[in-house]
Amino acid sequence: VLLVLRGLIEEMEKRYKIFARVGVRNIISFNGRPAKKKDVDLAEGSAEIKVPRDDELRIPDKMPYIVVIIDELADLMQTAPADVESAIARITQMARAAGIHIIVATQTPRADVITGVIKANIPSRIAFQVASKIDSRVILDENGADRLLGQGDMLYLPPSTSRLIRAQGVLVTDQEIHRVVEFVSAQSPPAFDQSMHEKLEAASTGTDDVTEEDEELVEKCLEIIRQEKRASTSLLQRRLRLGYTRAARIVDILEQRGILGPGEGAKPREILVDLDAAV
Repeated sequence: VLLVLRGLIEEMEKRYKIFARVGVRNIISFNGRPAKKKDVDLAEGSAEIKVPRDDELRIPDKMPYIVVIIDELADLMQTAPADVESAIARITQMARAAGIHIIVATQTPRADVITGVIKANIPSRIAFQVASKIDSRVILDENGADRLLGQGDMLYLPPSTSRLIRAQGVLVTDQEIHRVVEFVSAQSPPAFDQSMHEKLEAASTGTDDVTEEDEELVEKCLEIIRQEKRASTSLLQRRLRLGYTRAARIVDILEQRGILGPGEGAKPREILVDLDAAV
């Protein structure tokens, strides 16, 4: 999931490069622009004022909107809280003009799941019936959701105002859902991003190279190991707020480089080199 979120950030940045090349500010202007000849003229004009260009950048005729749906945020925040939080914040802060939107849902409205950073960047919120006033304040910043009646009774917080709106969510049957999905599927065949698929395959097989971001994290982990005189996945998780998968990957990298010994159950890893001497 984290790779998908990072891929969306890359897609957002690519779209902004295309907007700069064509000379528009957002996806609405891009999709409503005149004929292709104008694009060439605008591209030549942007080159004259020395706007950075990417020769491999392909400009499509139209850009589709992308809607990201996270069905249960709590599960992600248990595995990699810092990475997920920063990725969601980046998308919600900048991606709207690029036609990328995000919907986040959770059945666990705790402060460590719906963090302050996430709330600050998602001003539009909906709360159904919750168990306590605390849960209501986590979602809406005020009481009220704890007094809802259930069965679709909800409070809606629009992005342009702080006044709550009480509304009734409609009942949608499974049959209606299938009909909507069939209608949408009939409009166009599925279009998969091959580059994203390759990244996910590489991650699942463990064949991807160490990235520059990983190298920076390795340096931070080495400094922590040097200070603590011990090394373990849980230590790196606590000190750097990493998810288990990412912390374990860094430990594996250090083992491959001969800095740490192999794992022995719950015991800390043996440090094979003198990190103080290396510094």
